[in-house]
Amino acid sequence: MQAQMDERKWTILKAIIKTYLETGEPVGSRTISKFPDLNLSSATIRNEMSDLEEMGYILQPHTSAGRIPSDAGYRLYVDRMMEEKDQEVTDMKEMMIQRQDKMELMMKQIVRLLAANTNYATMITGPRYHRAKLKFIQLSIVDDQQLLAVIVTQTNVVRNRIINMEHGLDSETVLKMNILLNTSLNGLTLEEINLSTISKLKLEAGGNYSDLVNRVLDEVAQAVSQEEEMEIYTSGATNFFRYPELSDSAKASELISTFEEKKPLAELMLPDSAETEEGDGGIKVYIGQEAPLETMKDCAVVTASYDMGDGMYGKIGIVGPKRMDYDKVVSTLKKVRRQLDEIYKNDD
Repeated sequence: MQAQMDERKWTILKAIIKTYLETGEPVGSRTISKFPDLNLSSATIRNEMSDLEEMGYILQPHTSAGRIPSDAGYRLYVDRMMEEKDQEVTDMKEMMIQRQDKMELMMKQIVRLLAANTNYATMITGPRYHRAKLKFIQLSIVDDQQLLAVIVTQTNVVRNRIINMEHGLDSETVLKMNILLNTSLNGLTLEEINLSTISKLKLEAGGNYSDLVNRVLDEVAQAVSQEEEMEIYTSGATNFFRYPELSDSAKASELISTFEEKKPLAELMLPDSAETEEGDGGIKVYIGQEAPLETMKDCAVVTASYDMGDGMYGKIGIVGPKRMDYDKVVSTLKKVRRQLDEIYKNDD
């Protein structure tokens, strides 16, 4: 009776495939026994490898040599990997929807409290992602001259890209390219996909597929770096009427319109992840003509970048008269930044 594919055999098969993809050499039981997921003797692993060979998932190319994956082994690996990724994406979507709802409510509460506590106009961006990591790549054949690349980031952003080719690929080549790309690139940021990584990937893909690797990496770079639309939450625009120098009907109307439309605020509130590493936590003060927006040339603007971890960052802003209480505003912004960090950590 043929052996069944239990969890132990599946773990050993995955270890063989991953090792073979990295080295290109047949894989022996001694190598597999060093994997942290396995706590088995070489003899036990050899028995399991014999079963996997009988089941047709691995091959022994030469006597006394280690094993390599068969096409059936690759197929099982990819099918299971696809199932796992589909489930991960489903789970991630549900989690992200719940977190997004909580995040939006929290941002609205923060900006209202800031306006009430300072008596100035306030704004905050929802967190955006910096250095998003690659989660999954899937290449699929469209026709003889086109491939579809589905690229998923760790933040659950999905991008579809068409890659044009001069010569088509067969399904087995696409299958092996999918395995190679995911093994080499999953979990990396754009900054981590360096020349060494690319050179190794091209070497393992083979010279005939060097151009394809370049095209896939170009699409990955565009997909990972593409930003979602920035959400800006505002409150307290009517506070401008508290200050005579800003309550002139024309000035107040322009300022309130800027806050209501929100789009003009995007340039001012575009978060810069580098700012969160500065000594004052990315706090910037613009006075009068220094303000980036024409409508705020008679105002003082104070902004602070926040970093919630996991590559999520954003910006908080307070706008008031040039005679604003700078000490109170800066202290308040620093306090809010700390609270955002603590709330997110506690939420996890």
